[in-house]
Amino acid sequence: MTRAAFPAGIEGSQSSAMLDMTAVSEIGAELLAKSDDGYNVLVGSTAAHPILFGSYAAHPHILNHELNSTAAGRYQFIWATWQMAAKVCSLTDFSPVSQDIACVWLLKQCGAYEPLIAGDLDAAMAHASKEWASLPGSTAGQHVNSSLALQKVFSDAGGVALCMRPK
Repeated sequence: MTRAAFPAGIEGSQSSAMLDMTAVSEIGAELLAKSDDGYNVLVGSTAAHPILFGSYAAHPHILNHELNSTAAGRYQFIWATWQMAAKVCSLTDFSPVSQDIACVWLLKQCGAYEPLIAGDLDAAMAHASKEWASLPGSTAGQHVNSSLALQKVFSDAGGVALCMRPK
C-alpha cells in the first residue's frame, strides 16, 4: 500500500498521525490489520466480519441499507463527500494516496488542520468531529471513541500534542 507523501517536519508528522488516528477511530486497529490498512473497507465491517471492496478505480458507492450509508475506505468517506473532495483535489481514483489527500483536504475544510499543526489535538478533534462521527465531540449519535485513547494512538503514530486536556 502506498500512502500520500507528507511534507517533512512537523506538518508531515502531525498530518500522518492524525490520519492514522482517524482511521483507528473510524475502523478500529483490528480491522485495519485485517484489510489493506483500511483503504478497502466498507461501512458495516467489523474485525469478525470484514466487508471489503476489490478495486481502487473509484469510490465503490455501495449503499449499506441497514446503516443507510455509502461510507468506504480508510476514513469512511460517504459518496457525496468523496465526490466533492475528488473534484476539488482532482482525484481520479479511490487509491490509498487519493484517500489520504482527500482526508487532509477535509481536515482543512472543517477547520481541524491549523490546530492540528499547532499541536492542539483536542481542538483538531473537535473540528474534525463534524465530519467523523467516531471522534470526541460528535453529536451524530454514533459510537464516539474516548479522547484519551485517541491521544495515545496519535502519539504512538508520531504526533505531538502540545495541548491535551485529560478526559
